[in-house]
Amino acid sequence: MTTDFSLPAAAAPDAGRGLVPADLREQAQKLLDGLLHEPWGQTSPSVYETGRVVSLAPWLTGHEQRLAYLLDSQRPDGGWGAPGGYALVPTLSAVEALLASLHEAGPDRPRLAAAAGRGLRLLADLLTRPDLDIPDMPAADVIAHSLIEAINRHLDRSPQPPPGWPAERRLAAPSGLPADRFVALRRVLGEGADLPEKLLHALEIIELSEPALARVRPDASGSVGAAPAATAAWLARTGRRSPDEPALRFLEAVVSRHRGPVPCGLPITVFERAWVVSILGRAGIAVDPPAEVVASLREALAEGGTPAGGGLPKDADTTSAALYALGFHQPPPAPDPLRPFDLGTHFCTWPGEDGFSVTVNAHVLEAFGHYAAAAPEAPPRYAETVRRLSALLLEHQREDGSWDDRWHASPYYATACCVLALRGFGGAIAAAAVEAATRWVLDTQRPDGSWGRWEGTAEETAYALQILASGDRPREERHMRAIARGRARLLTEIDGSAGFPPLWHDKDLYAPTAIVQANILAALHVSGPLE
Repeated sequence: MTTDFSLPAAAAPDAGRGLVPADLREQAQKLLDGLLHEPWGQTSPSVYETGRVVSLAPWLTGHEQRLAYLLDSQRPDGGWGAPGGYALVPTLSAVEALLASLHEAGPDRPRLAAAAGRGLRLLADLLTRPDLDIPDMPAADVIAHSLIEAINRHLDRSPQPPPGWPAERRLAAPSGLPADRFVALRRVLGEGADLPEKLLHALEIIELSEPALARVRPDASGSVGAAPAATAAWLARTGRRSPDEPALRFLEAVVSRHRGPVPCGLPITVFERAWVVSILGRAGIAVDPPAEVVASLREALAEGGTPAGGGLPKDADTTSAALYALGFHQPPPAPDPLRPFDLGTHFCTWPGEDGFSVTVNAHVLEAFGHYAAAAPEAPPRYAETVRRLSALLLEHQREDGSWDDRWHASPYYATACCVLALRGFGGAIAAAAVEAATRWVLDTQRPDGSWGRWEGTAEETAYALQILASGDRPREERHMRAIARGRARLLTEIDGSAGFPPLWHDKDLYAPTAIVQANILAALHVSGPLE
């Protein structure tokens, strides 16, 4: 029996638009069913993570393919990754990996050395820019200082510097990225302290004492910290490389997915399933999620809160998405698992978070709002949390009408998260903010009909369309024309065959492909029936 994912009246997409076309609905169902065939999740390869595996596990299947991936993905200017400060971490990782591989490169050594030299020259420029905007990404400061030290050690030991790099020159630490946390972390971990759970994901750049390392264990999938690089570091430091070692089997399975390169985060089972079900449900697409997917979300919440995947700490973002997804079933679960993340002023992503996320709080708003709408007899504290979070989102809106966030590079993602939450549950006080966001989206459409921070992308166009096409207010001609142009553009990229640029924040930028595809399908649905 098909489950009709429809929201409470306050949050429903436009009425009277008609059913989604069968082919679009079938694609959404296929996407849901496919989640069972990729139980660890689907995400793009990462330059940063691949570089760490090159250095830590040159014996792992696919080493040559990983080196080729690094060489092929280098930009003409010598860097890797997205523009500006986003290039710092992946370029440091790629350069260190190339330098570590020079002693064994054989005939490929000149090409590796030349690529390392170009990368070093770009890093020297980046690290001395006083205006370099380094994005707020997990452990960026610790990663950067660790890799700068490693690169300088290679340069000190190298009998011949890479082409175009002076023999006595070393990389300087970036002035805008203090080393305080890196130094303090190294000190306390060297004294035998256990690694904080959230930093297990970055084990590859952190040295543990032998007793502390002995207490680190792979999870049920075989991964350490839900990261190939952390898993490779654990294997390298423990020497556990027997064929029946679960961590080794995990890594071998991961490298086979992209024929060598590896992603930043895996497994991301709960994250992917919760987001895909939530996105399709919010859009009102009539699909039937596999019973196993629904059961896995309920099981993930059984202990109170859930991580994105095994080896990661519980977080409010994934917990909210799982609650919201399950809210399309009766009875909807109460959002009590989110209480440990409530700091009074806002909900943290995880306890001890050094920062604030507007999109996490938007997703928490949806979880509480959906429950309060479905259970009017619930205690008043749920409705009060909805009001508090709505006001919080309004406080963080930028002057141009958009929002930005620490978990995604694009303001279209953050703005869509906030607009959809406020449209659904913010009430009358949110109307002006939603209108301002809509104007910002209309003003920033590109000539080809797309939207995007650096260039037009299918993902960002999908967010913009969801902002413009949800809600029930009358639309002016400009508004309708923008939707039609954006939708026409998005239809050319519906299958994702060209791939999706990485825009999500982890240690490196990445693209969670199933989640992006769900957003594209949702945008096409809410923006009108296919012709």
